Amino acid sequence: MTASLDQLRRCHVGVDLGAARTRVFVKGAGLVVDEPSVAAINTRTGSLIAVGEFAERMTGRTPSYIRVVRPVSGGTVVDIDMAQRMLSHLLDDKLRRTLRRKPRLRAAACTPHDADPLAQRATTETLIGLGARRVELVDTLIAAAVGCGLPVERPEATMILVCGAATTQVAVLSMGAIVTAVRIPVGGDAIDHAIVQLLRHQHELMLPSQSVRPLQLALSGNGLTARGPESTEIHGRDVATGLARSVQVRTASVREAIHTPLTTVLDGIGKVLRDCPPDLVADLADRGIMMVGGSALLPGLDQMLRDATGMPVHIAERPDVCSVLGLGAMLEGCIQPMQLDLLGS
Repeated sequence: MTASLDQLRRCHVGVDLGAARTRVFVKGAGLVVDEPSVAAINTRTGSLIAVGEFAERMTGRTPSYIRVVRPVSGGTVVDIDMAQRMLSHLLDDKLRRTLRRKPRLRAAACTPHDADPLAQRATTETLIGLGARRVELVDTLIAAAVGCGLPVERPEATMILVCGAATTQVAVLSMGAIVTAVRIPVGGDAIDHAIVQLLRHQHELMLPSQSVRPLQLALSGNGLTARGPESTEIHGRDVATGLARSVQVRTASVREAIHTPLTTVLDGIGKVLRDCPPDLVADLADRGIMMVGGSALLPGLDQMLRDATGMPVHIAERPDVCSVLGLGAMLEGCIQPMQLDLLGS
């Protein structure tokens, strides 16, 4: 975390720019924006047509001159101008006027672990374009741990797994800092893509882009575990004829399809544990892993991690908004730094 708690308490607004969703927390008002990080533009005029939920519903349904774009990829702003326009329209007029009246508007933003200086600058420039005079950056891992109630300020090990759409971040925290961490370029989108490819190659079935997440369609109950249903019915479009068709998909084949992306995540967890001091690993054997992020809700994913690691695995109460709620808690001054008594004082 590059910003101190004292600096964060002076901030008025916190922003979590994710690849899947954008969330904004305003001090005193709480979570005011939770919308998809999507914008639709008219390529002929350059005008912005829609943002958020409405723009996402337009994906795959627009004429050629309307383009649906995602200005954030993997937690990094890839199009600063579009990100500014999207954020500005996601905030309603009343809130924009309130923020403009603050003469020294300060903002805080979540950034992925080990984000390079260029990515940090892109996030900073996005918020400065909205009127912020100063921008504080907070590591997503710290914010998510605070948001799900982990005792990050204590001299005890806590392990967190941030399951995002494009990346997965794993870290061990102690005494308010990151002991060891790794960012894996595999997220919920990779798991979804594996399911889509399975249906296309084995069943010659295409899923519409606006369908519910393919994994949640294909699985129910115990989902990815062997105790789940043997098969389930999937509706889609036939690759050859283009007509609507339904097929029965075996959940065992689904588990095989997502084995590769999940193995990469498990390798990342193993690397973090190998780099962690033995005393902290002993703490983790009892406390286990806390899962946050939108992809943490994939059915059966927690059980697969339990089986692979032998550690307890917990899912946060509101895993999708933990990062922005943790950022908000720091803005509101709900987190107190650990006080150390100096020897001889």
